Amino acid sequence: MTPSAPPPPGSVIRYAYLWADENAAGREEGRKDRPALVLALAVQVSEGHTQVLVLAITHTPPADPADAVAFPMAEKRRLGLDDLPSWIVTTEGNAFVWPGPDIRPIPGRPPGTIIYGEVSCPLLRQIAQSYLANRERQRTRLVARTS
Repeated sequence: MTPSAPPPPGSVIRYAYLWADENAAGREEGRKDRPALVLALAVQVSEGHTQVLVLAITHTPPADPADAVAFPMAEKRRLGLDDLPSWIVTTEGNAFVWPGPDIRPIPGRPPGTIIYGEVSCPLLRQIAQSYLANRERQRTRLVARTS
């Protein structure tokens, strides 16, 4: 069961992330479920919806170090993620109205669990700064997901 209230920024959820390249090629569904970081929430008061911006977490190292933030191993372990090196991509994101159809339960956790936990405030600040710097340089792409 998906929580009715969206998780706060800094939460790591299980999500069927759709890469911007896949979206540009006409795909509408992500190829696999992965952890994704909730970076921001925007409340649309007139419609009573909350828009969520998530960033992908990947094992693929970025071509340019400015394209992602390394996910510290201690934080990954605290959240129950794997022990492989990972990065939070800060050059693209998915935006959707909460709760969207692409939220997934976490394997091996109680039924309906979709949130691994939250990253530390210093890491969230670093991720936000990287995303905003990439956006300022017009190096970000946003995939608007539909319900």
